[in-house]
Amino acid sequence: MPQASGALSTPGVRELLMGTGPVVQAVLWVLVIFSVVSWGIILLKFWQIAQARKQSEKFITLFWESKNLAAIHSASVNLKASPVAQVFRAGYQELLRLTRAKRQVVNAPEGSFSTELGGVENVMRAMKREANVELTKLESGITFLATTGSTCPFIGLFGTVWGIMTAFLGLSAAHSSNIQAVAPGIAEALITTAVGLVAAIPAQMLYNFFTARVRVLATEMENFTSEFVNIAERHFLT
Repeated sequence: MPQASGALSTPGVRELLMGTGPVVQAVLWVLVIFSVVSWGIILLKFWQIAQARKQSEKFITLFWESKNLAAIHSASVNLKASPVAQVFRAGYQELLRLTRAKRQVVNAPEGSFSTELGGVENVMRAMKREANVELTKLESGITFLATTGSTCPFIGLFGTVWGIMTAFLGLSAAHSSNIQAVAPGIAEALITTAVGLVAAIPAQMLYNFFTARVRVLATEMENFTSEFVNIAERHFLT
């Protein structure tokens, strides 16, 4: 019977949460907000990176199977989620501009000149500029996961330290040295550390996961830029 009574008097997690002080509750709300926003970013990034990889693979297959750059350019309109396709579009448009300027120079009367003529460096710069734009899109939000992973444990620790301090101050005010008087306060305080870890661990793990996937896509864009520039130099800008 004493065991049953003790079991019934043991507070659950809900009772511990409801019994926390205003500072600890504020810390808990901050941690919950961090966690909710992090999971929103995680779900969005899973979808975004999956679409980017799927459509990039489709575009690369299309590019090497087709010999018509205009047809590839038209097909790439439907592959907006592919960063490689967008890099190609930037390079193709710059290449088209250069070839048109080159024809104008060839057909121009003697003594005239055009400032529109460039070289393969123009194509490379246009593609690298677009690659940076696409990389920024892929990386957006990921840094928040790193922030969550690095700061939430310390936010939770702050709540724990504050809760333990409050518990011992209450023990001193009660003029009691019984550990049972302070145990509930310590348990309430330790919840913030647990919540901080719950928020931080998946955020940090998935930050590393997404960073690796973005790095792979960045390498694909860089490799494709080199291949396209070589093709342009051999066949169009010689």
